[in-house]
Amino acid sequence: MEAQHRSVSGSLHMEITEDKETEQTTTHFTGDLYQRNNMDVITFQEKNDDDLLIKNLITIQNDKVSIKRTGDITMHQQFRVNQTTENLFKHPHVNIHMETYTHKLGYRLISKNGPGKLSLTFNVKLNGQEERQHQLTLLIKEDS
Repeated sequence: MEAQHRSVSGSLHMEITEDKETEQTTTHFTGDLYQRNNMDVITFQEKNDDDLLIKNLITIQNDKVSIKRTGDITMHQQFRVNQTTENLFKHPHVNIHMETYTHKLGYRLISKNGPGKLSLTFNVKLNGQEERQHQLTLLIKEDS
């Protein structure tokens, strides 16, 4: 089966909670959605607060999600429910070892009835320090 392509727009919302304090960030984007068999791939570029260019590749499958970032910042974070995964976050000024434990993974496919939604609940330990709770919500809709 050949991959289907759609132009999409959306938002990536992240909540990080540590010691009862919550930090929230939202990134709005336009990008591409590729669908093939049981896999959806979303690609988009962003500039962060430090004006660094980052390319994002989010791969969604039945039992796992992968977020790969390349450019000025690189990482390849993987999410599997009830499993710990590890990766290295590389920033121009520092490298950080990340351990990710995924609690929940939910995905609703984009359709004529509404936007697509990916939600992840997970904990992250940075360089072995105290873990922080994360809630990631990705909403996508087809551009007309």
